[in-house]
Amino acid sequence: MQNFYIVATPIGNLEDISARALSVLAEADLILCEDTRVTRKLLDRYNIKTPTQSYHQHSKLSKINQIKDYVRQGKEIALVSDAGTPGISDPGGKLVQELALEFNDLKVVPIPGPSAVIAALSVSGFPADKFVFFGFPPHKKGRQKFWQEIAAQKNTVVLYESTHRILKSLEEMRQAIGDRPIIVARELTKKFETIYRGTPREVISQIAEGSSKGEFVVVISAI
Repeated sequence: MQNFYIVATPIGNLEDISARALSVLAEADLILCEDTRVTRKLLDRYNIKTPTQSYHQHSKLSKINQIKDYVRQGKEIALVSDAGTPGISDPGGKLVQELALEFNDLKVVPIPGPSAVIAALSVSGFPADKFVFFGFPPHKKGRQKFWQEIAAQKNTVVLYESTHRILKSLEEMRQAIGDRPIIVARELTKKFETIYRGTPREVISQIAEGSSKGEFVVVISAI
């Protein structure tokens, strides 16, 4: 049976990759990457020479058809994202669905590993037996509804935010959830990893005194 691998890669520290992931990436015929330049840094670190091609949210239907042709040719393919687990806030899920519908004999194999969602939850101290993941807030249209939906949640909530919008989002969050406790994880597993804890108002002050640069994961406590 032919395999299509979903390979989790480090969210920052390149040493977080598993031995199994390295083995799969080295033995695959092709690695599909969100950004080949980002993935090449990881592959070069471990001297992996497997060819790479891009597959990302802006890829056209012709790219999916090309990948299907590779599967028909019997190629063993590994899918990675820039960081973390493919299919979580990236287009990997769409590709898996397309391939699973097209090829009954294709085995989709998860190679688990780093995930910013789980990493942030693990250090939050908030209940994680039930949680809701909201991905990234919308850039413009629908932001008010987004925060209203989060405010209505009774379970722990996790979301992502970029360096450019983190302070704006935290202020909008404050208006929606008030003093509900949160943590904000910045640059997880990287050199300048920082965990901010408190109410949204308190965390805004902490970030303003520190740095708003980097990738952010926000965890909102259950009610």
